[in-house]
Amino acid sequence: MQVRRSVADRAPPSPPLALNSSILIVGAGTWGSSTALHLARRGYRDIVVLDSYPIPSPISAGNDINKILELSSSAPRGSAERYVSDKLAEDAIRGWKQDPVYKGLYHETGAVTAATSERGREALNEGDGYSEANGWTPLKTKEDFRKTMPAGVLTGNFPGWQGWYKKDGCGWVQARRALQNTILEAKRLGVTFITGERGQVISLVYEDADVKGVVVTEGPAFRADRVILCAGANAARIFDLKDQLRPSAWTLAHIKMTPEETKLYRNLPVLFNIERGFFMEPDEDNHELKICDEHPGYCNWETSPDGTQRVSTPFAYHQIPIEAEERTRSFLRDTMPHLADRPFSFARICWCADTPNRSFLISRHPDYPSLVLGVGGSGHGFSYIPAIGSVIADCLEDVMDPKQKQLFRWRPETAVDRDWSDLQDRFGPEGSNHVMDFQRVKAWTNIDYSRREPRL
Repeated sequence: MQVRRSVADRAPPSPPLALNSSILIVGAGTWGSSTALHLARRGYRDIVVLDSYPIPSPISAGNDINKILELSSSAPRGSAERYVSDKLAEDAIRGWKQDPVYKGLYHETGAVTAATSERGREALNEGDGYSEANGWTPLKTKEDFRKTMPAGVLTGNFPGWQGWYKKDGCGWVQARRALQNTILEAKRLGVTFITGERGQVISLVYEDADVKGVVVTEGPAFRADRVILCAGANAARIFDLKDQLRPSAWTLAHIKMTPEETKLYRNLPVLFNIERGFFMEPDEDNHELKICDEHPGYCNWETSPDGTQRVSTPFAYHQIPIEAEERTRSFLRDTMPHLADRPFSFARICWCADTPNRSFLISRHPDYPSLVLGVGGSGHGFSYIPAIGSVIADCLEDVMDPKQKQLFRWRPETAVDRDWSDLQDRFGPEGSNHVMDFQRVKAWTNIDYSRREPRL
């Protein structure tokens, strides 16, 4: 819903951007928090971040114990896409290693990447990303895979698996701590975070052919000189993005590990099969191993309130479909069958938003000069939390790198007659190699959290 004010209520045009300009950021997830931090570091003094959920948000993909960090690009060398990807990766790695907010949260443990089907292996080996020339070692037998980790970890037979192993330049990051640290540092620098109904944005305020603020569920509208939309999977509910975002969700589960197992599993390389799933070492706080089943994503297709279109509506839920549990346990039977029947201690769905080509959408809106868009993480946005806020701040200040500006531009022409079932270069096991619909899920897990220890 777009709320337009009457002529009598119209505010004067926004003043030129200055350090005392009022800035509203919609969304306190990965990109919104990073943007707030970078703007505060640049000296902006009036920054307010709005989110309907408590922080860190239970719906944010970044609110997770860990995330894979492997920032190599498959784009052709010399292309604009490769330039942008490499530059952003360099900035992110520098942040993970040197920025006090993130230093110590990146674990360079290496990675195992694999596929199972012929089609999956062909996709994995496209381009020059995975090769011995780039430091990757080929893996072709179960013994090859087992040797990448200590004895007793990978006990499976890896049926049909082939892949690659690299011991440096990749690993995992402590995601929730990175998100929390970002928020805490932004607060220390004077950023205000407002959550709940007062922070639940339902639309933008349009005046004088521009955006002048946001309308929230409770209380008067917030007005500002600039509005930055970083609402992730919920962005399309607030502003018409011309089908450039597809809110999609993925599924994860945890299993409890003993102290002895946690010690054995420490500093393991990430293991990721592009068709089956992935895991990395247990978190040190709760001694839980996170496992994700791999698939092209779930949408939650509903009819829009005005009845004119089909929309994917995000929701928070700390259970997963039974079919996702079965995929997770099948992945474990391939790799660690000794854990395959262990009960889940935690599970949830997490949301992201795909652009048609999975490039980010970071742009000043062509029709509303005071509106900046920072959306479209497309499943690979979290790795850049140390640097992505700087890119969005550059966009606000109109000093973006020209190649970034072109690649991340407002591009509704790419979403005309969009195929909502497009796999977007993702894979899943047989029977789940398609975009799924939560509306068709027949049964969910029933994990009892009543005795669960408080989480971070």
